[in-house]
Order: sequence, then structure tokens, then C-alpha cells
Amino acid sequence: MSPRSASVNEELRRRSRERLLQATVELVAERGYEATTLGDIADRAGAARGLVSYYFPGKRQLLQSAVHRLMHLTLEAALEREPRGDDGRERLARAIDAVLGLARDQPLLMRTHMAGILTAEGFVQCPEQQRLAELLRDTVARYGSPDVDADYPLLRALLMGAVVAVLLPGAPMPLARLRAELFQRYGLDWELGAPPDGGPPGGTIR
Repeated sequence: MSPRSASVNEELRRRSRERLLQATVELVAERGYEATTLGDIADRAGAARGLVSYYFPGKRQLLQSAVHRLMHLTLEAALEREPRGDDGRERLARAIDAVLGLARDQPLLMRTHMAGILTAEGFVQCPEQQRLAELLRDTVARYGSPDVDADYPLLRALLMGAVVAVLLPGAPMPLARLRAELFQRYGLDWELGAPPDGGPPGGTIR
């Protein structure tokens, strides 16, 4: 049998890594962070347990990579739909809705992710986080920002703050209110993106 080519080996490694990331998202969403072990993740992914340590230095790094991948895929899917009207403003609206939607649909996973980011380790520099950052930066640029280098970190911080506010135990902020505030800041019509049912809180915003 001929040895596998470098490109085939690379593709196999990529698929193994993707399976581990997907398994992490599924298990943490189901069981929580503490109840999920690296062995559980390897078993769900159908991978040898040593592969987890080969790709990731620890569970916290694995979780951040997995959630950043989920955020990137969710945002990418939202932005790939056929644009309506002003593409730049529509893209920004969809980006905001995609991130807030994850907080609504995956509360345990996103709360765990945000708690990890707020530890001393902070952001994990990984390919998944970099791809997410590139997509958000491109969204800010297409929106028409005159200073992407300044406005991209601000958008990221505002989105992180909104996610924390939605998920704050005991005193969560309504998602619709946070969305309205973000849309008002960026001059976005409520009807753009994927507006929640019931209309804007307190009347129409423009």
C-alpha cells in the first residue's frame, strides 16, 4: 500500500480536529463544563484520547476553540444568505442577531465560554478565533466604518457585553432591549437581520 500523501494526512488531521470541536460543543451544552471530561469528548468524537492532548493543551483551550468555531459557523451562515437592501447594514444586523441568537439558543454553552474568557487566561489565540475575528472585521468594513481598527474591537466588546447581559444569572436583560440598543447605536432599522417576534421594545426605532 502506498503511503498517504501530505495533503491526505492534513485533511485527516483537520477532520479529527473538527470532530473533537463539535463533540465539545455538544457535550458541554448537554452536561456542563465540569461534568464533561476529555475522555468523554474523545469518545463522542470517535477519536483516540491522545489526540485531544495532541491538538489542545487543555480543556479550557479546547472549549474556547470549539465555541469560537460555532460562532464562526453561525455568523458565516447568517451572512451567506441573499442580502436585502443595503448589504453593509444588513450584514451588520445579521451579525448582531447571530451572536445574540447563540446566547438565546445555547445559554449554558455561552455562559461557560464567557466565564472562561474572563479568567486570567483570557482569549485563546486559535485558528477558530482568528476566522471569527476576520469575519467580524470584514462586516465592520462593509458597514462603512472609517476606522475598522478602532471600530472592530468596539463591536466585539459590545457584543460580548450584550451576551453577558442576556446570560447574567438572576438579573438577565431582555434580548430585544439589548438588540434595540445595538441597532440604535449603529443606525440599523429594526426590520433588518432576523428581528424577534413582538416588535421593538417601546415602539419603532429608526
